[in-house]
Amino acid sequence: MDGTQATSCTTIPRCKEPDRGPGKYAFLPWLLMGLGAFSNIIQGKTGNPWLAGLGLLAFNSFYISVVWSSFNPRRRDSRYPLIALGVLTAITFAIALGFGGNWFLFFPLLSLASGTVRALRGKKLAFWLISLSGTAGYLSGWRDGDPSGSFGIGYGTFLSGMVTATVLSLFDTIQELNATRQELARSAVEKERLRFSRDLHDLLGHTLSVVVVKAEAVRRLAPRDLDAALAQATDIEAVGRQALTEIREAVTGYREGSLATELDRARSALEAAGIDPVVRQAGPPLPPQTGALLGWVVREGVTNTVRHSGATRCEIDVHADEERVRLTVTDDGRGPVGASGPIGGTGLKGLTERLAAAGGTLHSGPDGRRGFRVTAELPVGTADMPETKESPR
Repeated sequence: MDGTQATSCTTIPRCKEPDRGPGKYAFLPWLLMGLGAFSNIIQGKTGNPWLAGLGLLAFNSFYISVVWSSFNPRRRDSRYPLIALGVLTAITFAIALGFGGNWFLFFPLLSLASGTVRALRGKKLAFWLISLSGTAGYLSGWRDGDPSGSFGIGYGTFLSGMVTATVLSLFDTIQELNATRQELARSAVEKERLRFSRDLHDLLGHTLSVVVVKAEAVRRLAPRDLDAALAQATDIEAVGRQALTEIREAVTGYREGSLATELDRARSALEAAGIDPVVRQAGPPLPPQTGALLGWVVREGVTNTVRHSGATRCEIDVHADEERVRLTVTDDGRGPVGASGPIGGTGLKGLTERLAAAGGTLHSGPDGRRGFRVTAELPVGTADMPETKESPR
């Protein structure tokens, strides 16, 4: 978790290190509860002072061992904290029953140390604390003959462990939420980068393909028809200016395609490549987002036809009704080079994923005759579909 959060703070704006909650040193001051027992040893009020001193030293040592191992990333999920807690429990019972009085205050400290052990979280901890507090209260009343004091020992034992475990669990949950928040922020950044790269890839790939085709047309026409060559050169200039506008819109994330615009561009690109375009459109007007998605399909299908197919004819059919719209791009060429299976090329794969997110489908492959076909279907009501500004690549 530490490394992940550090990385997030270097990539996500205005990231700050979250509060980690109490650490191992926060539990050391509670050892001052044993000052009463230590004072009795110094004042000679406790029998066998050397034995009592060794018991106090052993308790403090194993208390620190339990707490510190519970906060150690390498040991907190091992059996070591449980083993140390077992030894601490034995020491607590021994010194409390052996010396009585203030020594029963070590039971709340034992409970507090129990609350730091991760392996005891949940029902195991509740059962342990209930058993420990009941036993501590009973033994305190039996050993010192003070029923009122026994209730305080039992209640304090249960409360200290439960509060400790609750606070630590709460901060663990906060840490997990912070880690999730950082992961979501990082995912949003990566998603925006992917959108930007896809838009640029698609825009530049299509634009450069059109520019190359029209430049070839200029070269072919210049020796025999200067006016036609100049018209193609004018188209190259227009395509370049339009590409600059689209790239600016892609950078700001507000690029909206248009099916009618893409159909016009497709017709121009196909004619410049020497491919006979046939465009048919039937049905009611489409919502803007539906038209934008189909515009991406037209752009990708025509780009593949111009660059890879070697076709002489390309047909684009758009048929819409009240519920669904179907678009097909069919050519009489050999299909994209390297196409295999139902989907050929990264652009078509990206379009398949995007149309699927909008409730549609995309299929591509041989049309059963000689050429290649791309078929897209979408629900007409896709105006509220997510991520309409993401490019298909």
